[in-house]
Amino acid sequence: MALKCGIVGLPNVGKSTLFNALTQAGALAANYPFATKEPNVGMITVPDPRLQVLQKIVNTNKVIPTTVEIVDIAGLIKGASKGEGLGNQFLANIREVDAIIHVVRCFEDGNIVHVDGGIDPVRDKETIDFELIMKDMEIVEKRIDKLKKQAKTGKKEDVKKVEIAQALYDHLESEKPARSFSYPDGTEEEFRDLWLLTSKPIMYVCNVDEESVINGNAHTARFAEAVKDESAEIVLISASIEADITEFESMEEKLEFLAEMGLDEPGVNRVIRAAYALLNLITYFTAGEKEVRAWTVRKGSSAPQAAGVIHTDFEKGFIRAEVIKYADYQELGSESAVRDAGKLSIEGKEYIVEDGDVMHFRFNV
Repeated sequence: MALKCGIVGLPNVGKSTLFNALTQAGALAANYPFATKEPNVGMITVPDPRLQVLQKIVNTNKVIPTTVEIVDIAGLIKGASKGEGLGNQFLANIREVDAIIHVVRCFEDGNIVHVDGGIDPVRDKETIDFELIMKDMEIVEKRIDKLKKQAKTGKKEDVKKVEIAQALYDHLESEKPARSFSYPDGTEEEFRDLWLLTSKPIMYVCNVDEESVINGNAHTARFAEAVKDESAEIVLISASIEADITEFESMEEKLEFLAEMGLDEPGVNRVIRAAYALLNLITYFTAGEKEVRAWTVRKGSSAPQAAGVIHTDFEKGFIRAEVIKYADYQELGSESAVRDAGKLSIEGKEYIVEDGDVMHFRFNV
């Protein structure tokens, strides 16, 4: 699935350093605004220890994890909604992503300049929120004008659409993102094609100093208080630690370094898992002698839809799916043992795939 997360934030908050750690793609990371002028794009592997368990069970050498596309978007400044700096480019890039990873700076370092002077993650967040909301207000205002012309016919449904659009505009004008707007039942689809910037799901990454990566600091505490009503996940990460981790060649060296830092895994792993969940995604597996592979589907996908991720022919000619729950596979240790225990189920077109399902599809085209 071609799903994208966009990394956004003010210049010099650590976006490109985080991107490099996530993808190890070597994007330019420099101590001046607009180091990222064109969006860097990379594929990140979703860490999943279940793959290694399945690999041992089926005894194969080939393991293929699932991935999510990540985009490092140019730093935004005040006035972006009016085209200041690289504002127009920033807003165009962010419109193309499915979810937002908003990086805020929560560390002090006199050697790294801040575009607005001192360190204040709450102010930085509000700067970006304001610019995105202003752009969304422009879009909604145009829709209102269009709907008002349609409503001149006097049709109740057209008049209702104007009322909803105006309520959405008022919501934005009160400096609240579109994602928190409550549409009347059955009306959200009418406005989905607006692709509002603030309607996208969001998570926050607090870039902290090495000493604050576990418990945070005064900056992260204040930031958490400011976003407590958003129901958004906050991940603490030290971009400098993540950059150091990528320098080690062997896994043993990486683990030793992490242990010295008091960590049991790289921070990017937490970011990736949170981003995966943010996109409302789950993983199912196929497992055989040739390979063990993770596949990505939207939560709530049916068995035929999951089959279609492998190949469209699988969905068109879907007959049934053989499903083993990961926990049963892990406990019993082989497909034959699972069958003997009656833990392999045969599912039809109505089956809703669950995270961790190990699936084999029967189809005919």
